[in-house]
Formats: sequence, structure tokens, C-alpha cells
Amino acid sequence: MHHTNTNLNFIDKIISDEIKSGRVDEVITRFPPEPNGYLHIGSAYAINISYSLAKKYHGKFNLRFDDTNPAKEDMEYVEAILEDMKWLGIDYGDKPYYGSDYSEQIYSYALKLIKNDKAFVCDLSSDEIRTYRGTLTEPGKESPYRNRSIDENLKLFEQMKNGVFDEGEKVLRAKIDMMSPNINLRDPVIYRILKKEHYRTGSHWVIYPMYDFAHPIQDYIEGVTFSLCSNEFINNRPLYEWTLNHLNLEGRLPRQIEFGRMNLTGVVMSKRYLKQLVDSGYLEGWDDPRLPTLKGLKRRGYTQASIFSFLDEIGVPKNASTVDVSMLEQSLRQDLNTKAMSLMGVLDPLKVVITNMQDIECVDANNNYKNDALGNRKVPFTKEIYIERDDFSENPPKKYKRLTLGGEVRLKHAYFIKCNKIIKDDTGHIIELHCTYDPETKSGSGFTGRKVKGTIHWVSAEEGLPCTIRLYEALFLEQPNEDSLLESINQNSLQVIENAVIEPSVRSLIQAGETHFQFLRHGFFVVDQKLSKEDNLAFNRIVSLRSSYKPSEHKNK
Repeated sequence: MHHTNTNLNFIDKIISDEIKSGRVDEVITRFPPEPNGYLHIGSAYAINISYSLAKKYHGKFNLRFDDTNPAKEDMEYVEAILEDMKWLGIDYGDKPYYGSDYSEQIYSYALKLIKNDKAFVCDLSSDEIRTYRGTLTEPGKESPYRNRSIDENLKLFEQMKNGVFDEGEKVLRAKIDMMSPNINLRDPVIYRILKKEHYRTGSHWVIYPMYDFAHPIQDYIEGVTFSLCSNEFINNRPLYEWTLNHLNLEGRLPRQIEFGRMNLTGVVMSKRYLKQLVDSGYLEGWDDPRLPTLKGLKRRGYTQASIFSFLDEIGVPKNASTVDVSMLEQSLRQDLNTKAMSLMGVLDPLKVVITNMQDIECVDANNNYKNDALGNRKVPFTKEIYIERDDFSENPPKKYKRLTLGGEVRLKHAYFIKCNKIIKDDTGHIIELHCTYDPETKSGSGFTGRKVKGTIHWVSAEEGLPCTIRLYEALFLEQPNEDSLLESINQNSLQVIENAVIEPSVRSLIQAGETHFQFLRHGFFVVDQKLSKEDNLAFNRIVSLRSSYKPSEHKNK
């Protein structure tokens, strides 16, 4: 999928100036996820910025796994990220890159710094390093090991690599400036000892580079021209540039540019929060439809097109922004309005017996009210049907336009029916209505004899298919914080309706490859592939039809 956003944003302008001036002849961008979690809508936002700029300038876009911390990384995450990139339709060339493939090169660059007296082996513990570093208002203090000779540093660093020391016993630090106003430049750690199995390189390495050191080198090795990242890396840029400038590299150096981070209302996107939610057991895993992970959005029913149109609408802001989640929902409605097949589904069924009806008949229904090209379908109309329980009222409030005792209503695509009798069980609960239909009033017949105020949907009781419907609300009604993450979960975020009924044509539509449907009056739904059974389909509501979000009135009875 070639996806480009034509608006000129501030990064686009920088790139276009660099090309015009001849400083850059090819645009190469990258997305560097660490394989320690799943991608989410915030990742898609970052991917889209780098990807659409590479495409616009007919350049290259790299996917690189930033896997230089064996403690948290796993093949499971690599595979999940590759699946998500495929689902988004992102073209990253023949294959992904892995930071761990550059271990030898990164190590040799560290040796180069030591030889130029720009790095030293330090024996301070991490707590001591923190104390020596100073604060935003106080300068740092130099490590007592800072003036070791180049030879001693080379020897100690090699011993670190050979596993002579324990974790935390020694680190390699860049020798920059303990007085720098930017704390990141106060002799930052660039290598540490980690004796953990790496998911790709096994136990070959026991020292690993820090992100801030590895990242600019990885960008340089791959020829990346523009290393685009969100604003929280703005204070890391001086170290990014220091690293590249002190390695005496040939050719063009990559340039880091930051953009504003995107937050979404009612959603948490930090990997730590997401992991805590998934580990809590409250959710159904990383693909829970309430999560903003790409796997969750896909299972919830979001489409590739709706995600990109939402991201393009946000554009590339310079500063962090919080976007209302209803904007994402609106993108989806716009995408599905003319694509999704319409069906009738009854979520809280009340049986109606049409006493004067003899033969089964099929009525015509259009498959999409906004797109005639999707054609029509036949809906079986039978003596017994189901309507929504709240489409009937024994004691109707003022202005109630649906079915009442002695009142008339139109059945969508079919006939007028009139309710003549209510049947209740011993507890006074309504279990059945007896109605008559008027054969003169068939939908599309041009009948003008009288008007009815309301039209309701229905499903044949004999032919309808039982299904499970899952209605979602926001996982959080307000932005939670770390301490109250699990307590802040909206208890109504998922409601499961076991006894819903849907018209039978859904079977052949699914066999023909349809996955997204509009259920009349209820919203857009998607088949949940994970939970659907042969005799009981499961559907997730993606969004309601209208954007004023009201929690569902259907309570599971």
C-alpha cells in the first residue's frame, strides 16, 4: 500500500531543504522498535511519520529491531511486530534489520573511543554514578576512575567482554563533561555487563551497548539520513551527535529530528502500563479489543484505512498533543459507512407471533443504505420473529414511537404490525407478543393508506442464528496513573450478550470473505475470529453509529 500524506509538515520542510541544498541525495528513515512489547496506535503514529516521508521522496524505510538489552527481549515480540507491520501494509524492503547484528561493529566503535581517550572503564556502582552525576541545578563530580590510562581501559574493557567481571562491577563510560547543563552528557554509561541469554545471539556476548550509544551507530551503518523520534528524545540528541562526531566517520551522518508525541484520551500507551494490564489477568491478552495495541485494534475491527486517515488528520505536530479517541472512531465510521454490509441483529430478543400469517416469505433488503452497488439480499419473514425488548412498551412514555399494545409499527423491509395481546410468565415478565400484520403495507409497495411513527428491526425466530455480542466502552473513563491503574478500569468496559439473534444471510457473507457489518441501529460490528464457533458466531461492536458516545443501554438479562 503506497500511503502518502500530501500536507507539508515541519519535518517535510527540513527534508525538502536538505535535498534542495544537495546535502542529502536519498531519504532513508527507520522505525526502531525494541522487541519487548507489542506495537500500539502510538507506534503506528511514529511509523506513519517516517514511512510516509520516505515514500513521498521515493526513499527507503527500514524496520530495525533495537535488541541490545537481552533482559527484556523475546522472539514472541519480534514475530508480533512483523505481523503488525504486514497488517498495516508497511513496506520495509526485503527484510528487517536487527541491532544485535551490529554487535561487533558497535564494540569496535567503543574501542575507537577508548583509543581516542573519549571513554573509560568505571568501577562505581550504579547508585554511586547517580550520586556523582549531580542534579539539574548542581554540577556533577568526576569519577575517581576517569583518568585511567588508555592501555588500562583497553585491557579492562576486553576483560569485561570476556566475562571476567560480574554484572554491575564495571561499566564503560563516555568521557564528555561532568559540568554540562545536559545531564545526558555527564560521562554517560555506554556499555554494561549483562550475563543473560540473548534471544538471537545466545550467550556469545556478556556486554551490551546502551541505547544512546548503539542507536546513532545503527542509524549510520544503515545509511539512515533522518532519524525521526518523539520529543522525549530531545535531550538525548546532543549525545547522539557527540557519538557520531567523535567516531571520525566517513560520509554523511544521520540527523535526529523530534516530533510531538501523541496521546489519546482514555487510553494508556506506555509499554509498562500495557504489560501491567495484560499481566493482571483482567484482559484477554495483548489482543484484547479494549487495548490500543495494533492487535487489539485489529480484533476490535479497526481497518488499515481508518487508522491511516486518523493519523493523517493529526499530521506531524511539533509539540505533544492529546487527541480525543472519538476522532479515531469517526475515521472508522467514515471508512465503513459505504463498505460494511447491513444486517439486522436483535440483542435482547422478545418473541412476536404474527397470528394471521401462514406462509414464510422472503423480503428484499438493501446491503448498504449509502451504497447501492453492494446490492440486495433476501431476508426470511416468518410467523415468529424477534424484536428488541425495548422496542415494545406496555406503558409507553410520552413521544414513544415504537410498538405498544393496540399500536402499529413498521417492520424494516417488511410490513406494518399491530400488537393485540401481551403474554407474561408467572412473575409478570413479558415473554411474548401476539400481533397481526397488514399484507397491504409491504415495504416498497407504495402503500399510502396510513402512516406509522416508528420503524423497528427484527429477525426471524425460526431462521435467525444465535450469536454472542460483545459491547465495549472505554477501558478508562479518565487518564489513570500507575498506582491506580487496575482500580481505574471501567467495570462496564466489556458487556457480553449471550442470547442475541442475527439474520441468517450473515453465514454466506462471512463465507464470501466479509468481516465487517453494520447492525441496523446498533453500530458497526466485526466477527471475532478467536471466539466464534461453528454454531455460535461472536461479534465485537467496533463503534456505535453516532458519535455522541452513550454507554450501551443493553444490560445482560
